[in-house]
Amino acid sequence: MSNSTNNIFHTKITLLYLFLLFSPLLAYSYNPDYNYAINCGNPADTKASDNRNWLGDNIHNSNIFSFIEPNSTNPSFTSQPNSLSNIQTPFLTARVSFSNFTYSFSSINTSPVFIRLHFYPTSYQNFEPSNANFSVKVNNNLTLLNNFNPLLWLHHDDEEKITKEYCIQTKPNEKLDITFVPSNINQSNVYYAFVNGIELVSMPSFLYYTDLDDMNYHIKFLGFDDSASEYQIRKDKAFETVYRVNIGDNQVPPNEDTGMFRNWDNDFPRYLEKQLPQSEPVDWGHHLNFKNNTIPNYTAPEAVYLTARSYGNYETENYNVTWNFEVDSAFTYMVRLHFCMFDLTIKNELGMVFQIFIADNLAEKRADVIAWSGGNEIPVHKDYAVPMYSLEGSSQIERVNLSIKLQRAPETFFTLYRDVFLNGIEIFKINDKSNNLAGLNPNYSSPNGKVLPTPKPNSKKSSIFMVVVVGVSCLLLAFVVVGIIVFVRRRRSFESNFEMEESLWKKKSEGSSTLPSHLCRYFTIAEIRTATNNFDDIFIIGVGGFGNVYKGYIDGVTPVAIKRLKSGSQQGVDEFLNEIELLSELRHIHLVSLIGYCNDGIEMILVYEFMQRGTLCEYLYGSDNEPLTWKQRLEILLGAARGLNYLHEGAKYNIIHRDVKSTNILLDEKWVAKVSDFGLSKVGPTGILMTHVTTVVKGSLGYLDPEYYLRQRLTLKSDVYSFGVVLLEVLCGRPPLMRCLDKQNSSLVVCFQRCYNEGVIIERLVDPFIKDSITDESLKCYCQMALNCLHDDGNQRMSMSDVVGGLELVLMLEMSEEDGKFGRTQEKKKSEKRIQSLKFTNDDGNDMSLMSICGGDYGSHTSKTSTISIISEDQPLFSANVFSEIGNQ
Repeated sequence: MSNSTNNIFHTKITLLYLFLLFSPLLAYSYNPDYNYAINCGNPADTKASDNRNWLGDNIHNSNIFSFIEPNSTNPSFTSQPNSLSNIQTPFLTARVSFSNFTYSFSSINTSPVFIRLHFYPTSYQNFEPSNANFSVKVNNNLTLLNNFNPLLWLHHDDEEKITKEYCIQTKPNEKLDITFVPSNINQSNVYYAFVNGIELVSMPSFLYYTDLDDMNYHIKFLGFDDSASEYQIRKDKAFETVYRVNIGDNQVPPNEDTGMFRNWDNDFPRYLEKQLPQSEPVDWGHHLNFKNNTIPNYTAPEAVYLTARSYGNYETENYNVTWNFEVDSAFTYMVRLHFCMFDLTIKNELGMVFQIFIADNLAEKRADVIAWSGGNEIPVHKDYAVPMYSLEGSSQIERVNLSIKLQRAPETFFTLYRDVFLNGIEIFKINDKSNNLAGLNPNYSSPNGKVLPTPKPNSKKSSIFMVVVVGVSCLLLAFVVVGIIVFVRRRRSFESNFEMEESLWKKKSEGSSTLPSHLCRYFTIAEIRTATNNFDDIFIIGVGGFGNVYKGYIDGVTPVAIKRLKSGSQQGVDEFLNEIELLSELRHIHLVSLIGYCNDGIEMILVYEFMQRGTLCEYLYGSDNEPLTWKQRLEILLGAARGLNYLHEGAKYNIIHRDVKSTNILLDEKWVAKVSDFGLSKVGPTGILMTHVTTVVKGSLGYLDPEYYLRQRLTLKSDVYSFGVVLLEVLCGRPPLMRCLDKQNSSLVVCFQRCYNEGVIIERLVDPFIKDSITDESLKCYCQMALNCLHDDGNQRMSMSDVVGGLELVLMLEMSEEDGKFGRTQEKKKSEKRIQSLKFTNDDGNDMSLMSICGGDYGSHTSKTSTISIISEDQPLFSANVFSEIGNQ
């Protein structure tokens, strides 16, 4: 925010507390169908301090639930905690048992439902709280907790209470059984289970679950790819609320929620990484406007949307506003971010634009709250699905960090205020394939400093395990005998493969690459750290699914672009190898050169020549760079086309780039265009009889060849289609897909086809900056060439060599037309002859002249072009570029 705006933050904070004091933000905008709060271990109904009624777990409430336990010598009992200071309902009593017990609810008639379990970890009848180890299951098919010890979840002091919240779907007329099982139920009575309170509250059907009929709602799936795909939380899913945080202010207690009794924690100091003196919570004290918004008014309390965090007053240095949350690996999490722009000085789009990273994945390149909500004081939220993996890449559950980072927009991108903004965070763990939500206990110590134990496996299970081990060992011995025979036969092949592998990945102590030294250099990690000042954030010039891109100086002199693979990306490893193998053998003036690489431990790094001016995309839209002239655009396209043509026809093998797009066309200081990012590239069809390569669909949404998308048949013409989309980007100055527009206009390809047929290309689509300078003849030829590249049938498309010829012709027409303003020149006459002579042959064997392409009326063309690009931007099928966008984003 601007300095003048930030000057009034402290005044507004004062108003906030006055407002909260005299007018509490209590808005029950949702009335639950049922609201059951069970005071476990207490035979009588009680009222809590917030006047909420808690039912005793006795026979008088049998019409709501029943208590079930097996006939046992150790029946459950009720108990009070040894310490009752500052304790309120429902923590005054507990249901405790060495055997399993169940609360069965028969009156649940609507779904979904919140389940909350309340635990006060302390001594009950002198039982050690460290011995409270148990599991909790729902209807014996969904595991909520396993070997759970509430004491290990304490964070501050021994007065803290633990609440676990879940969302599940129930079937009609189905009972809801919540069963508590001590961890060693079949062994000696060491461990016990207990619970202090249980809540069941109905919730709106699509508060967190996906409404399949709502076409405007999307959950972005964030993996290791640049672009996000769509994720759905269907009714067969259950999830746990692991964090719910009100950003910028104090806790919002359950009685001040919107009717569902959710608790909203405060973000500092537990989750916020740092709080600078200037980074104060802010509040405008206004009421929200739900009239024009798409989210219901019960989504979150007003107190959440009316407080936020930003960069802070007068902050000049760049840093990430970061929240860290510890979660279990091996699960997928839904992250919901709440926004509400209440700064009245920011009224329009581009007023404040920033970047969002979740678990180090770029979730939003251009986060614009006004664009999402439609105006001031209108709440909105964005949902993301994030898979979390262990640090070592194993399938075992570990405690890992899920971070949420807000970063200022790059300086090359125009925004009125270079600031960040966030109001609330919710994080939900989604059940795995085995219908499990249980993770690990945190590695916390008890209040007295002792490290608490976890349940030991019982002896019966250990015996069974030993028998299994012996049996498996015998089988392994038999397999070893067979394996020796196979090994001897394949030894030669194995040694040959080993030598090939060793030739690529040398021992790090050798200090140089076995690749030709004049093509590719091996860098030590020490050299890379020196070049980037130990990966200092100030050197970051781009961020992608592959990881960060840094500007560095090799040998202290030569500027380079350094791409650092983020750990855990197996997909990135494959593309890392692919790019080295391809680029080390390719050299062309219009291809980005690979200078070298580093493979040191978990570090996988590529070093490229530095492209001073960044990407072509930055000069078309989305930044404050001065737009390119029409002639500059044609020259850049011609250079990129020549680079692609070299891949298709000039290299040792036909190479299909597979990820042609404007962000992969980079510009050096002299505006020379170079194609980058070969991580997805593949060797094309070889031999006369091969016409395509069958492979899984990869690429970037909006640029995909429809034949490749539908049939997984990759050809050289797939790059031609993608380049055709780039041709439209350059002409129109807009991205290939814009979800903010209606379906008819969201796809650039479809919109261009329609406007071309209606003869309104110039009026509706051509970039206003070049509209007055572009000539009629060059526009005719350019449009026809673009439409030919975008033909649904790949056989009917031009080859890249024909595209090169076509762009040369368009550039010649443009230059000769400019000369014609001062009289027709000899160059003009030569260009007309060239139009007649240039031809290309399509894959069906038919000759076509460029005159036939360029000479038609661009207002009446009816050639069939693709409509596949209107596919939703969040389709989950694609694995977008991991090595893209070396320059500034």
